[in-house]
Amino acid sequence: MDKKVLRNLSYGVYVVTSKDDDRNVGCIANSIMQVTSNPMTVAVSINHDNYTNSCIKKSEKLAISILKEDSDAKIIGEFGFKTSRDTDKFENISYSMVDDLAVIDDSCGYLICEVIDKMETDIHTVFLAKITNADGYTTNNPMTYKYYHEKLKGTSPKNAPTYQEESKAEDVSEKKVQRWRCKVCGYIYEGEELPSDFICPICGQPASEFERMD
Repeated sequence: MDKKVLRNLSYGVYVVTSKDDDRNVGCIANSIMQVTSNPMTVAVSINHDNYTNSCIKKSEKLAISILKEDSDAKIIGEFGFKTSRDTDKFENISYSMVDDLAVIDDSCGYLICEVIDKMETDIHTVFLAKITNADGYTTNNPMTYKYYHEKLKGTSPKNAPTYQEESKAEDVSEKKVQRWRCKVCGYIYEGEELPSDFICPICGQPASEFERMD
């Protein structure tokens, strides 16, 4: 079975935020879809292992910030490869509060949602949520998972619905240039040598956290 065919489905890249009592929490999601237009309703898939999942269940509210192609990649690094359980992901990210939920400023815009139902799968919760507020910041192209994967050379976090484990042999096939992989987020640097002062553009890890792909 060729699981890569699933990459032909259309996905965006979003920051889903909620509240842990008075604390802002959030994670990256790429499986969000509009279900109905009246009332405006979306479905949002969040892994059970994401701390944000339990916070959404408790607060019954969430916000969706729609990332754009030129959104700062560090947003994905903060929200996709760290946990809100013991990290303030918003510390170095510009955000605004709308209806008591944090939304990312460097985005296409946001949706404020109220959870009206949910469905449990083996590893994810699919939240059905009614949109109660929304606004757009820009007409810039929204980021798609395909763009993130091919242009930014990023990988899905292991908790993402679209995550697929790939062997190193698959990664380097038909590639003659030397490549280096970030051990945290999977970003791949191409070049004869990895500069000692290189910083991963996705998750901010130093060169010491990269491994050579033979």
